Amino acid sequence: MEPIFTTDLFLPLQVELVTLLRSLSPSDWYLPTIAGSWRIKHVAAHILDGDLRRISLHRDGLSMGPKDSSPPEYGDLVTFLNGLNASWISATERLSPRVLTDLLEWAGPQVADFFASLPPHEAALFPVAWAGEERSENWMDISRDYTEKWHHQAQIRDAAGAAPLMSRRWLYPVLALSMHALPYTFRRTDAPIGSALNVSIEGEAGGQWSLVREAGRWKIRAGEEPGPSATVRMDADTAWRLFFNGLGPEDAGRRIEATGDAGLSATFMTARAVMV
Repeated sequence: MEPIFTTDLFLPLQVELVTLLRSLSPSDWYLPTIAGSWRIKHVAAHILDGDLRRISLHRDGLSMGPKDSSPPEYGDLVTFLNGLNASWISATERLSPRVLTDLLEWAGPQVADFFASLPPHEAALFPVAWAGEERSENWMDISRDYTEKWHHQAQIRDAAGAAPLMSRRWLYPVLALSMHALPYTFRRTDAPIGSALNVSIEGEAGGQWSLVREAGRWKIRAGEEPGPSATVRMDADTAWRLFFNGLGPEDAGRRIEATGDAGLSATFMTARAVMV
């Protein structure tokens, strides 16, 4: 798997978001989304929260706790982030859609400029926990942020009936980075060395990957392995919804074609490229 560089996508993606939000009617902002109980306004506010946190904590060095404290366990981190998200959404109920959009229009370029300044292979401030990493390089953390922005905008577009950003330019980096969630997803799944799960995503933005069992670990690779233990096939719309917690088990089973080892396929259905 080669590094995935996305710094040049942040500004054009932000333009797409602001243009979309400015086209919404007042009632559109309260349409339900696939993001649980969140409406469009809540998802937009969450994107803004990510931008403001990034430039405050990372660019400007704001501290939110003791610097010598040990990293939290995965479950504790999820609980902490859920609390941050909930408190922010509650506070932004008093902001109008216009104010939210204006703030997004200001913050987006700040984040894009900051990401462009970071050496891609130096250690990131935030490791990508859903990939099981305790240390990530900047390119991985930046691309994780891109997948956040893309999939939340996709939730808004889905709710508003707007055209999705599904071309290869936009979506392939999201899907390719999401594959890094698979070794962590399979960390407790045992199989003989050499066992492989092939993942095929059809369409312009798709590709082929394989998850291969090595000594003591699973490793994700580009391309398919010959004679795999199992194979899963799906379209790109199914893939992003699965990885970003927008597809229930029943729909996943209906939309994903699985052959071979049923246990490996079932574990794949639980893969998420977000903190859940």
